[in-house]
Amino acid sequence: MGSKITFYGHATIGIETGRFHLIVDPYFKGNAAATAKLDELKAEYLLITHGHGDHLGDAIELSGRTGAKVISNTEIGDWLDKQGVETQMLQVGGGLQFPFGHLKMTFALHGSSLPDGTYGGLAAGFLLTTLQNEKIYLAGDTGLFGDMALIGEEGIDLALLPIGGLYTMDPTDALRALKLIKPRVVIPIHYNSISQLRQDAEKWKEKVEAETKTKVVLLKPGEGYKVA
Repeated sequence: MGSKITFYGHATIGIETGRFHLIVDPYFKGNAAATAKLDELKAEYLLITHGHGDHLGDAIELSGRTGAKVISNTEIGDWLDKQGVETQMLQVGGGLQFPFGHLKMTFALHGSSLPDGTYGGLAAGFLLTTLQNEKIYLAGDTGLFGDMALIGEEGIDLALLPIGGLYTMDPTDALRALKLIKPRVVIPIHYNSISQLRQDAEKWKEKVEAETKTKVVLLKPGEGYKVA
């Protein structure tokens, strides 16, 4: 069975792979786009791309309720450790085998700070290779960078890319990114959650599928997609 992706709104993603539930950037409270309730969620692992409040989000509360281990960079992990959260720290370029698959931390072109204003280390994305050998690229908040082509050499089944602009790639740069990554499928994220990130995803889908071989899957908050 393929892994299931659930889009929770903004940049929050759920991944069900095998018997494991992962949540990427668990931002629910204060997320106007989110439809899921925090106390209804299951998770064994939380993946944090960087320290901004709309990504670190509700990690402390969710980890405390579910017992989920938080996977993040060292700076975020050290900060969470002091608050009693169980963590596994990685850094950009590093990876580790977990019970749900192999996770590698990738570069992201973005900033990172923690809720108290301290330095949050390097912003990152993740490359997940599931036990079914699915390759899922979670770009995180990022601008366009040429080394996305190296990530694409892995043979990406599914990419999750921001298209909102302002703080991340806009649709034009996200299309350029796809031409480097060449995933089979892409799900756009980090758009239409606030007025400043308003984008026409349907128009972007038409352009992507006209200019590349990548299929675009548009999800509303709460909707899911199964990796084939």
